[in-house]
Amino acid sequence: MAEAAEGPARVLVVGVGSIGGVVLGGLLQQDPAVLSEVVGLSSNADVRAAVAAGGLRVRSSLGEHGGPARVVAELTADEPPFDYVLLATQPPQVEAATREALPWLAPDGRMVVLQNGLCEDRVAALVGADRVLGAVVGWGASTLGPGAYERTSEGAFVIGRMDGADDPAAPRLARLLEAVAPAETSPSLAGARWSKLAINSAISTLGTLGGDTLGRLMPYLVVRRLALHIMTETVEVARAEGVRVQKLSGTFDLDWLALTAAEKAAVVGSPALLAKHALLLAVGARYRRLRSSMLAAIERGRPPAVDFLNGEVVTRGARHGVPTPVNAAA
Repeated sequence: MAEAAEGPARVLVVGVGSIGGVVLGGLLQQDPAVLSEVVGLSSNADVRAAVAAGGLRVRSSLGEHGGPARVVAELTADEPPFDYVLLATQPPQVEAATREALPWLAPDGRMVVLQNGLCEDRVAALVGADRVLGAVVGWGASTLGPGAYERTSEGAFVIGRMDGADDPAAPRLARLLEAVAPAETSPSLAGARWSKLAINSAISTLGTLGGDTLGRLMPYLVVRRLALHIMTETVEVARAEGVRVQKLSGTFDLDWLALTAAEKAAVVGSPALLAKHALLLAVGARYRRLRSSMLAAIERGRPPAVDFLNGEVVTRGARHGVPTPVNAAA
């Protein structure tokens, strides 16, 4: 595998929605000795116009930051190559985004998957596994308006390869992303990715069906019960794939949260089952403003990512003979 080049990097952020906007805004603050230029690629004309007129703005618990940014509709032939291409579109657009940006990826550069789901495999099929890094996003964001974003919860990036192999480009990427959020490299990216898949398959899907924020939905027993079954099925499929889910920063232990056979059939809650419901209530309170990204995609007229979340669980479950009826119903 080629060694990552030293010196300041060039970075392309493909997709300037809520996650991409916060990432782009954070990278604008990075030391020029580490990052020579960051460019945003967006098909949204309103975003491009707003950033060109007033810069990009990100609001968080620490205040507001951002500034002038370059966000373009397409790249020209004379554009220098990028060391990292950060894929921040919705999952249904990840393969098209990869094809669009690939001509500008440096020979020793990396495609970096920020999407929820298991999109690393899809990107690797287009560019080769050695040119793909995953970055699990452990924090939340929302869009306030064109070119304006809000960090809605804290957390970290987990960076690595799905096969657990070392990649010399991973530590350099972690240093770059430290301007956005804490970032760590891990040989257990697959475990972190499956953990996030379990959470998103429950929270994003139920948030879409319920049409409301997490804080308004989690007090309902039926919502918590469905969430537990969705996450349990996902953990069971991960185990069948030989993956042990990993606890993410600021979240919970999915191995513990997964329902036992007795808890699946329980009418009256055991102390352990009551504790699991209590945890989901606490999560709902902590992330009460969190709103489903799938719901936002539907509202913008874009296809939701359900096939990349619950659909992925169902497909892989069928491959291993693991029943996934609740994910299938979602």
